[in-house]
Amino acid sequence: MRSIPFIPALAAVVFVTACAENAVVTSSNIDPVSLATSPPGAAPGTCWGKTVSPAVVETVTRKVLLQPAQISSDGRVQAAPIYKDETRQEVVRPRQDTWYEVPCATDLTPEFISSVQRALAARGYYRGPVTGEMDTATKYAIQRYQRDEGLNSKTLSVAAARKLGLIAVAQPNAG
Repeated sequence: MRSIPFIPALAAVVFVTACAENAVVTSSNIDPVSLATSPPGAAPGTCWGKTVSPAVVETVTRKVLLQPAQISSDGRVQAAPIYKDETRQEVVRPRQDTWYEVPCATDLTPEFISSVQRALAARGYYRGPVTGEMDTATKYAIQRYQRDEGLNSKTLSVAAARKLGLIAVAQPNAG
């Protein structure tokens, strides 16, 4: 029986390709949030999220005068002006990074997440069961709530948690 030597190589290529396809990250399958670092000056022991708003670029076309009109001494136009269309890209709004404080992973207990789900349900943002799990429905409810508050992220911010009544607001000393 004759062996076919390219089958193991073909299987390896298919395996690597499948792994690479699973590792592809696109803007459609991730939350635009990075929890890897914190902004400059952040207090130690705090956790942060970041949203990145892409730059807005527009294509602008303008007419540029190459040669002015030629006018005779009696005011008649001898030759019409010559223009050229010039097109270029202009940044209308630069890229913007927005940092916001988030509850740390150790604070996201099932009890806390259940409270988030109940608070969002009471305000009409969450319609699923209270499971204590940060599932897709909960993330989208958080995003809808925060979008109405000015932050488009599926990651709960400390400000949103405070507004929902889930995290105590520090009171100034009565000194």
